[in-house]
Amino acid sequence: MNEKFAAWTPRALSVFRIITGLMIIEHGMAKIIGWPVVPAFANLQPFSLIGAAGFIELIGGALLILGLFTQPAAFILSGEMAVAYFMVHAPKSFYPLVNGGTLAIMYCFACLYLSTAGAGPWSVDAAMKRN
Repeated sequence: MNEKFAAWTPRALSVFRIITGLMIIEHGMAKIIGWPVVPAFANLQPFSLIGAAGFIELIGGALLILGLFTQPAAFILSGEMAVAYFMVHAPKSFYPLVNGGTLAIMYCFACLYLSTAGAGPWSVDAAMKRN
């Protein structure tokens, strides 16, 4: 039975990467183009730290979705999420559930995993390796 599941591991990695990218790009879109509308980002200045985070999330999320330059993009996103956690969430409380930083931690470690595991077979990176 384990062999049957193991055969799907590379495909599951690709799906994990695509879903992670979709979730991250949504945060970037909310910050940069204002969609979906998030009241906290209504008066966001593009050249602020949050604006810079939005650009990183927009570009990095797109790269993850495509599976292009996955490992460096994921590494940068992982660092960005760690910085976001320690600058925005950690000062509010030690506990992630209380300080609202649970997603930042999850994205940080999801991207850290992708930075080591790679893109999986359904990616531009894999297509470039084949050629």
